[in-house]
Amino acid sequence: MLQPPFAERRPVVREAVEWAARMHADQRRALDRAPFVLHPLEVASLLSGRGFDDEVLAAGILHDVVENTTATVADVASRFGERVAEIVAAVSEDPSIEDYDERKAALRERARAGGIAARAVYAADKLAKARELRSQAASDPSVLVDAHNLLRLEHYRQSLAMLVEAGDDQPMVDQLAFELWALRALPPEA
Repeated sequence: MLQPPFAERRPVVREAVEWAARMHADQRRALDRAPFVLHPLEVASLLSGRGFDDEVLAAGILHDVVENTTATVADVASRFGERVAEIVAAVSEDPSIEDYDERKAALRERARAGGIAARAVYAADKLAKARELRSQAASDPSVLVDAHNLLRLEHYRQSLAMLVEAGDDQPMVDQLAFELWALRALPPEA
């Protein structure tokens, strides 16, 4: 896979890009049918632009491998070390929790407790997803009244509240606040 610019001269990040591309190889984003790996690369790009270290970028790239592929947290640890695996674990949903609201609440709590690096990956993920939703709404405003998307938006709002309460003073938290405000205050017209 062609490496993104932020991966140049960063061996751990390059390896994470290659592994994520293999693990997500057959997956496509629902939004635009682009390769799914584009989302974790967007997350890592956001983290790179804020000066996070290579292990945090690797965790950003790998944040969906445990949820969406056959990879386990142990696989991540054996390839990328305990710190990367701990961050990935902190931002991965617990599939044993069936109820959506309970599963998302548990995810927010794990991300909060995971430390600043986990919260940074979590914030970048939610920022990228909120931007995707706003882009989708620009071409189809009805997505903002879809029941599933209303649940997602509420989860993003609760995620923002958790991130604000954590007090890390991360610019991505302000950007997430803006994206959620824009979806509410300036929705596209049907």
